Amino acid sequence: MRIYIPTTVAGLRRLLADGQVQPLSGTAFALTPALRESYLAGDEEELEYAAMTEAARASLRLLATELAEDPATPPRRAVVAADVDDVTLRPDLDAAVVRVAGPIPSLKLASIHLDLADAADAVRAAAAVIDAADLGDEDAELALGDAEDHDLAWYGVQELPFLLELDVPDGT
Repeated sequence: MRIYIPTTVAGLRRLLADGQVQPLSGTAFALTPALRESYLAGDEEELEYAAMTEAARASLRLLATELAEDPATPPRRAVVAADVDDVTLRPDLDAAVVRVAGPIPSLKLASIHLDLADAADAVRAAAAVIDAADLGDEDAELALGDAEDHDLAWYGVQELPFLLELDVPDGT
């Protein structure tokens, strides 16, 4: 099953150093039967995109914590796609939520998805209000929408070292 793991630039750096990604609390997102049922229409690719969008939104929550601790944190949503067999569906948490048992080695990774630099202001603003958006605050939902208007760029896993060195250097 293709899963989408929310992370941040700091998480991508750990992935590069450790050769594996550890989803927070084992939480990832996927095109699950419950997610498929929640859409009236959409082909496989569109529904996979919906699962990745959920992971990108979860990345904002991780980013909000990092930005609170260090305002110099790169304000970029990040999602790692992986192909794994052992997942537990968690429709009680959300239609797209799955749990994985442990770290996922680089060999199982399919791609990296990351905001481009031009999304930074919108992502920073959305991270600051993600909880309010979850509670229905209209202005916060608009800020979230502004961030989600920016598509995550696709990168091959082998591009990660160059991406982090050239596009997202430390401290920017």
